[in-house]
Amino acid sequence: MSTEILPVAAPARVRAYARRLVLRHPRALAGALALHGLAAATGLVAPRLLGDLVDGVRTGRGLPIDAIAAAIAVAVVAQGVLTRYAYLASARLGERVLAELREEFVDRVLALPLPTVERAGTGDLVSRSSRDVDQLATSVRHAVPETLVAVVMIVCTAGALLLNGPLLALPVLVVVPLVWGVLRWYLPRAVPGYLREGAAWAELTDGLAETVQGARTVEAFGLAARRRARGDADIARSFGVERYTLGLRSVLIPSIEFGFVLPAAAVLLLGGWLHLHGHASLGQVTAAALYAQQLNGPIDALVSWLDEVQLGGASLARLLGVGGVGTGRAGGDRRPAGEAIAARSVRYAYRPGHDVLHGVDLDLREGERLAVVGPSGAGKSTLGRLLAGVDGPRDGAVTVGGPSGNGNGSGDGGRVPLVELPLDELRGHVALVTQEHHVFRGTVRDNLVMARPDATPEQVAAALAAVDWDGPGLDAEVGSGGAALSPAESQQLALARLVLADPHTLVLDEATSLLDPRAARRLERSLAAVLEGRTVVAIAHRLHTAHDADRVAVVEDGRISELGTHDELLAAGGSYAALWSSWHGNGAARAPAGGPGAAGR
Repeated sequence: MSTEILPVAAPARVRAYARRLVLRHPRALAGALALHGLAAATGLVAPRLLGDLVDGVRTGRGLPIDAIAAAIAVAVVAQGVLTRYAYLASARLGERVLAELREEFVDRVLALPLPTVERAGTGDLVSRSSRDVDQLATSVRHAVPETLVAVVMIVCTAGALLLNGPLLALPVLVVVPLVWGVLRWYLPRAVPGYLREGAAWAELTDGLAETVQGARTVEAFGLAARRRARGDADIARSFGVERYTLGLRSVLIPSIEFGFVLPAAAVLLLGGWLHLHGHASLGQVTAAALYAQQLNGPIDALVSWLDEVQLGGASLARLLGVGGVGTGRAGGDRRPAGEAIAARSVRYAYRPGHDVLHGVDLDLREGERLAVVGPSGAGKSTLGRLLAGVDGPRDGAVTVGGPSGNGNGSGDGGRVPLVELPLDELRGHVALVTQEHHVFRGTVRDNLVMARPDATPEQVAAALAAVDWDGPGLDAEVGSGGAALSPAESQQLALARLVLADPHTLVLDEATSLLDPRAARRLERSLAAVLEGRTVVAIAHRLHTAHDADRVAVVEDGRISELGTHDELLAAGGSYAALWSSWHGNGAARAPAGGPGAAGR
């Protein structure tokens, strides 16, 4: 399967989501903006008082200098206090919004269909979960609040300029054409550039992760040079994109920095001319010059953080794109009437035009133990994934409900396609356990009860006893940073979690493959006692599993070639008989039809 980059949300969706996210807390937002506005307003007092002082000195009016100085001091202190609480309010709002965004992202990731995750590879999802989340955190914590503060201060200062003298406010507009032109050039290029930067970083991460995870394979097959060339190409691609975005900033920031000097210079020139012709007092010119100079700070902040906002917008688009994949569920509201699972004319392909299952029909009888055997690559694991509802068939249907052997996949008799069941309800009907297990960081108890949070201590102990657990105690820390579990112990823990979850139907795909044959045999017998009355589909290479099963299905070339009991299939002398004979080491065994690896997984 080729790697596919997960989708990216459209700009309109990003803006709408950001707007909804912020407006979820209108009171907090209004409070923060009000505090910033008051802080900006107090910062405008000093220039106005200094202008009045200049006019008073020039006209000879005796002004209470001590009172003016005291008023300026009070305004400065008030501005500092208000700024402190304004930033505190912004930080609280930002952390709340960021927490909600992270929780929603985790929900989206956990709802991703497993095939989508497998096709996307490690790098893209890891880069979104780490780099993009970190970048968005920077934007939410710093860039967005600073941008809002800058906008509020610019608006307040512009209002003060107009009140001071409309004619003296006109020179400030000299910077508008420059800023407008630069931003019109920069903004259409920024987000696409940062999106390409994120995609390049995802490819780089994916390549490095593959090389590290497959280090032994790389070494065994002499692939080091090829992997190094892949890494160099990914680094060069990432470097090229980052150089492009750096080029954007190298035009944006110097242009705006140059624009800072224009308003103050223009105010002094026009203000001097207006004063000479009696259209403005010297105090008004002084206040206007101070206001124009005071604009430098918020404009500088606005431009400095604007780039971070664009980068955060690109990261948000990548995070929201995860939600655009969908859950892979059809979202029906029907409920199955029964627990029987059936497959009708099922076809499945990992790549278009290359089916690995070809019209499979299978009825699972409630409470039976079905063994699925066959050569490697015949499609056993793929069939198991479809029976567990992990994947949906390309054609045909896998349904649950109704009496065994009934239905044609249309939902008659209370049958419902597995892909129409929400994940939470699906796992109450059927669950899949493979030979790949993850131990979460926490205690052994934490790793168990995640399958059933309301489990009692007795139920937890019974689940461990069912898998002959002899590993660390319930309170032992395992996972990253904790006690290391052996592959066999990890497999036992996963099976104990399955026992605790208590689904009606279980699909075990080589679930005991990491145990030695004697321990696996003992574990399977223990599980058989605990799982009595439940439907079990066991995909296995060890044929003693088939010997103990109620029925055996032989999968070859993406089809079920034989179906029956162990004794019936031996008597038939077909592929299963050949497998059994070969497994017991008899030289008379013949090769199964289709051969290993004939059809896919």
